[in-house]
Amino acid sequence: MSELSRADIEAILPHREPFIFVDRISEIEFGRRAVGWMDDVGRHELILSGHFPNFPVLPGAILVEALAEVGAVAALGVEGYRGKIGVLAGLDGWKFRRMVRPGDQVRLEAELHHLRGKYGKGHLRATVDGELAAEGEMSFGVVDRPAAPPAQA
Repeated sequence: MSELSRADIEAILPHREPFIFVDRISEIEFGRRAVGWMDDVGRHELILSGHFPNFPVLPGAILVEALAEVGAVAALGVEGYRGKIGVLAGLDGWKFRRMVRPGDQVRLEAELHHLRGKYGKGHLRATVDGELAAEGEMSFGVVDRPAAPPAQA
């Protein structure tokens, strides 16, 4: 499979609105790499309205989250990891080079270097119009999803 829609992504990730930031995956090699997109940063109006009033900038933490989602799709699409959750274990060497603002389309690249057992590591990179916005290394754990709580009467 080379492209994934938002529905395909939601079939892999447990994330839902308002905390899912990747809109689509344009390239995927499960277990190895993925390229995803935030098609318009401006759609995250609630976050941008407070960061910063009259000068909206996507928080770096949200950019890292969007990149992590792309990496998680690459990892959790592998047989044996399906139905699990990727959780942050570490961030190393992160650099933020460009602000990401409403109207920007962000390319989100994840290259997995290690995926074994309950641990993974990869290099993540975000660009806007070919210009580097952020990049760094991320370590993650892979854990079982908790059972759904019983429905309340």
